[in-house]
Amino acid sequence: MREVMTKSMARNIFYGGSLFFIIIFVGLSIHTHLYIVNTSTDASTLNESVVAGKRVWEDKACVNCHTILGEGAYYAPEVGNVMARWGVLEDPDAAFETLKGWMDSMPTGIPGRRQMPQFHLTDEEIRDLANFLIWTNKINAQGWPPNDAG
Repeated sequence: MREVMTKSMARNIFYGGSLFFIIIFVGLSIHTHLYIVNTSTDASTLNESVVAGKRVWEDKACVNCHTILGEGAYYAPEVGNVMARWGVLEDPDAAFETLKGWMDSMPTGIPGRRQMPQFHLTDEEIRDLANFLIWTNKINAQGWPPNDAG
């Protein structure tokens, strides 16, 4: 082998290495997509109420304070497992009542505590949000959050 690298050798290494890593990237991207679609997310339980709840979550910018499955701000608690923490995961009506009670009591006015704003949501919006949080709680999050408290 020569001790000096020519321009054509450097170019071939660059293009060959780039092509190799692009192929690896595309393959891993396809694998991740298929894993999420087939393993993590239960699309069969996705209904109009869950979609409407996601819309409420986005319209009220809940992610600006809360995290959901680790994504969002770390100002307020993780809500990816809130329905399991409250013990209402299998009962949508109890989830609605619990979430409605929580939302109606905000802000608490306790000095020195972080306060959640009052969004004045309708019962339908609260029910949709509860269904969205129940659906989110059932996603295979691979052990996230790392503890029950979120």
